[in-house]
Amino acid sequence: MSTKSNFERFQLKPFIIEALTEQRFFMPTEIQERLIPAIISGKDVIGQSQTGSGKTLAFLIPIVERIDVTKEEVQAVITAPTRELAGQIFAELEKILKNANGEVSAKLIVGGTDRLREIGRLKTQPQIVVGTPGRIYDMVEEQALKVYTTEMLVVDEADQMLDMGFIEEVDKIASRMGEVLQMLVFSATIPEKLQPFLKKYMNNPRHVQVDPHQTTAERIEHFLLPARHRDRLKLVVDVAKKYNPYFAIIFANTKEQVDEVADAMLQAGLNVERIHGGLLPRQRKQVMKEVNAGKVQYLVASDLAARGIDIKGVTHIINYELPKNDLDWYVHRVGRSARAGESGIALSIYEEKDEASIQKLTDRKIRFTYVDLKNGEWVELENKVRRHVRKTTLVTPTGTKKGTVLANTGGKAKAKPKKVKPSYKKRARWAQEKIDQKARRKNKK
Repeated sequence: MSTKSNFERFQLKPFIIEALTEQRFFMPTEIQERLIPAIISGKDVIGQSQTGSGKTLAFLIPIVERIDVTKEEVQAVITAPTRELAGQIFAELEKILKNANGEVSAKLIVGGTDRLREIGRLKTQPQIVVGTPGRIYDMVEEQALKVYTTEMLVVDEADQMLDMGFIEEVDKIASRMGEVLQMLVFSATIPEKLQPFLKKYMNNPRHVQVDPHQTTAERIEHFLLPARHRDRLKLVVDVAKKYNPYFAIIFANTKEQVDEVADAMLQAGLNVERIHGGLLPRQRKQVMKEVNAGKVQYLVASDLAARGIDIKGVTHIINYELPKNDLDWYVHRVGRSARAGESGIALSIYEEKDEASIQKLTDRKIRFTYVDLKNGEWVELENKVRRHVRKTTLVTPTGTKKGTVLANTGGKAKAKPKKVKPSYKKRARWAQEKIDQKARRKNKK
């Protein structure tokens, strides 16, 4: 028995419905529901939503629907800040065009490929272009890509485009397009510095913000592990070994840290790859090929991989450090896990200086459990941010209760603590603080 698709309400071309059905997409997500009709009708739109909301299909579906198959000219340009994200969008586009019988043409234009070969491939103009701003503008300057016929321009991850300095190139590309241009902007945030660009090109845009019920996916459990002046590289290796995940991404803040962590994990005999902006395009492509083939257990990454890229099967996220400047990156990082209804674990190594950032994340309704790894076993610590720490009851196969464990971390069953006098607890805490202070003074020397 066939399942009727709710996408049919948008009166889409039959091959689009067929492609969505084959991928088992029957019900539009909230952002798709609110934006597909507006885009089909030609309105400018600004879409804000969390990662994993289905926003890529929210612009791909109406763009393909609007393509005039009788015109062999560029009609839509889709820009993304990284080659990896552009490649992912293009892969999704190819799935939609699978049953189009070649009626709609599309090309991926990104850096890291042979320029002369790229120019040769553009002798026939594609109807849809997906790529990075730098290489697209390069092809426009070479007069190999003729964008003056373009009617639709997508700026994906616009705030990241701004941070990486690509908005100027997008502006140059847009200025070569026709006067009647439909602009589709997608961004996690709309910074003030982005406003001049939006006002220049957008006419009374439909602004849709899909607020998540939670900042991060419901099925992610968040843990904090104190560094406590320990060797952070050894600590992250120990954590990785203890989890022994199906697939984990370890995030670091700099290219140098990514290399340090990856080297330490390699020396520990772990199956690890790395990805950051300092790698050559062919190296990054090879790493992603290995990851997507399921040949890698650990990927050490900079925030390049945190935004937009859909890596399937991520069970664990380990933050070597919390993001330094923008805490939205925490959300983007952990959003690589717990996708499509799956569960996930996110653990962050922190120091005392991070407590203000932790409080800000807690204010966003992210609930943390404090843990430590002692003698190869998980130990739950006093939670400094909230009073009530959720416990999980371990149930044996026979149905009997066996104490409490740290949720989803493979921890040992914990014995119920003995009751002690409050004064003893205070004295013990003061004594520990003195030991910590002595250790800090010794380290400074």
